[in-house]
Amino acid sequence: MANIQNVFQIVLLFFVLVTIHEWGHFYFAKRAGILVREFAIGFGPKLLSFKRGETRYTLRLLPIGGFVRMAGEDPEIVQINQGQRIAVQLEDNQVTHIYLNEFESRRDAIEGVVEQIDLEKDLFVRLDVDGEVERYSIHPQAMMVSKEKETQIAPWDRQFGSKTVGQRAMAIFAGPLMNFILALALFVTFIFVAGVPNRVKIQETVPASAAEKAGLQSGDIILQVDHVQIGSDRSKLTNLIQQSPNKPMIWIVERNKEQIRKEVTPLMDKDGVIRVGVSLLTETRPATVLEGFTGGWKSLVSATTIIMDGFGKLATLQVKMDDLGGPVRIVEFTSEQASAGFAQYISWMAIMSLYLGLFNLLPIPALDGSRLVFLLLEALRGKPVDPSRESMVHFVGFAMLMLLMIAVTYNDILRLIKG
Repeated sequence: MANIQNVFQIVLLFFVLVTIHEWGHFYFAKRAGILVREFAIGFGPKLLSFKRGETRYTLRLLPIGGFVRMAGEDPEIVQINQGQRIAVQLEDNQVTHIYLNEFESRRDAIEGVVEQIDLEKDLFVRLDVDGEVERYSIHPQAMMVSKEKETQIAPWDRQFGSKTVGQRAMAIFAGPLMNFILALALFVTFIFVAGVPNRVKIQETVPASAAEKAGLQSGDIILQVDHVQIGSDRSKLTNLIQQSPNKPMIWIVERNKEQIRKEVTPLMDKDGVIRVGVSLLTETRPATVLEGFTGGWKSLVSATTIIMDGFGKLATLQVKMDDLGGPVRIVEFTSEQASAGFAQYISWMAIMSLYLGLFNLLPIPALDGSRLVFLLLEALRGKPVDPSRESMVHFVGFAMLMLLMIAVTYNDILRLIKG
């Protein structure tokens, strides 16, 4: 049962993080009036697909990401050329369906040869129907049908490229933004679930250690060391111990609601490590509303600093291949965090959401950060970069990311085999 629960929590983590990221792109694209053709979770073959409104929602086989396909980002799949034979279906004197083949089954449609067609701006088609040329207006949401597959046309004002730089930048930045918002909410939730540190308590003492010789006992609450209030800061106690090798220290502890004074002398072992011989436990208490939000924000800032430091080391080649982890290692570690309890799982999900948002903002081709760089160049130049060149850069970047993922996954599998 525990293994089934872990699998569910691993799948849930990936699903939530990717969905909230892609939903950010989707929501702000729709707000800008962009036609969103597909909202996909995962890559590869489709497992589940349904259409609602103008958008097709799909769940795909490989859970390594997702995408939102906006009209105009890539060349349109279906095109109609002059001289091509098509059939059109009218409703209220407007073309609602354009059939590219299988005309014989379209008895209610008008068949003809295309003299002129505009599916982006003026929205019309001129057809040669049995020697007579007719002009028809096209509905802005008309469907092109090829082999029973429908594709909605995308007028220019519904395409990604027609929007302002600000609108396009927001549609791209919104993905990482949603991950940041989710990370903050999860960090705040963690504070409320786990509580805030209250006081440092001795969990147990090591036999024949300095702590046992001094009379310290399991359950003692450490209040003060050498006139320094410890409170809930274990690191403060550790630093004081490290500064006092073989020097007597005055500890004030609480035992059975009474304060007791003890003299403890930290000892240096043969490895040069200074110890007193206690294992510590930090007791917590319920967080107030203010503590929950301030603690969550501090956790977000601290985790961001650590992640960015890691990116810096990666960029300067200060990491080894064994230091990198792919999907296999993420799954392995997520399973460990899920087994550690709900609070730990929430904290790990927050870190992963933050990591996904920050990673996507890196100026690496195929990532959101690279697309934002191209938009910045467009704003500075006053004209967009050649779409074919930009697409090539993103394609090469995506291929390199896939090769890197394959390499780290292979390394993870070897590490698991070797134990």
